[in-house]
Amino acid sequence: MNKNRVEAFSDGVLAIIITIMIIEIKAPHESSFDALIPLIPVFLSYVLSFTYIGIYWNNHHHLFQASKSVNGKVLWLNMHLLFWLSLIPFTTSWIGEQHFSAVPMSVYGFVLVMCAIAYFALQNKLIQLHGTDSVLKSAIKDDKKGKISLICYAVAIPLAFVAPWISGMLYIAVALLWIVPDKRIEDLINEK
Repeated sequence: MNKNRVEAFSDGVLAIIITIMIIEIKAPHESSFDALIPLIPVFLSYVLSFTYIGIYWNNHHHLFQASKSVNGKVLWLNMHLLFWLSLIPFTTSWIGEQHFSAVPMSVYGFVLVMCAIAYFALQNKLIQLHGTDSVLKSAIKDDKKGKISLICYAVAIPLAFVAPWISGMLYIAVALLWIVPDKRIEDLINEK
């Protein structure tokens, strides 16, 4: 099966997710700079989530760049990933509106965990489809960054009830871990 439709569909869904997030930010009714102050948490949550969507888009692109074909299982696992990513606008809005309080921060972390698990499943299915000697398997290896991310998210969820700011710092740390584009796949493809 050709992978181009999966990539095009995923790009469209991710673009819609970003659009929904920005639409959720409502302009103030006053024309002063002071009117922007209440929007700071909303804007900060948007920046964090925009970064996460960008990271997923970038890595998804590299993942499919190293893939030659897809099958029905890959299609469903990709939909599974897109489902969890589509919940990011809701949780983004919630943490911004509630000023990063415990329950919204823990739910945000849960959604991030599920996104990571869904990506991991998709990645592993593509590796299985293309074989252990594929470019994809060579590039991914043991995926330390992915495992560190999952641990940080899992720790951040209960910590949100102790100190939500610690959860926020963990979410930011994971984003910073991934903000530099992961060039493992790109480097291996360029070698061939």
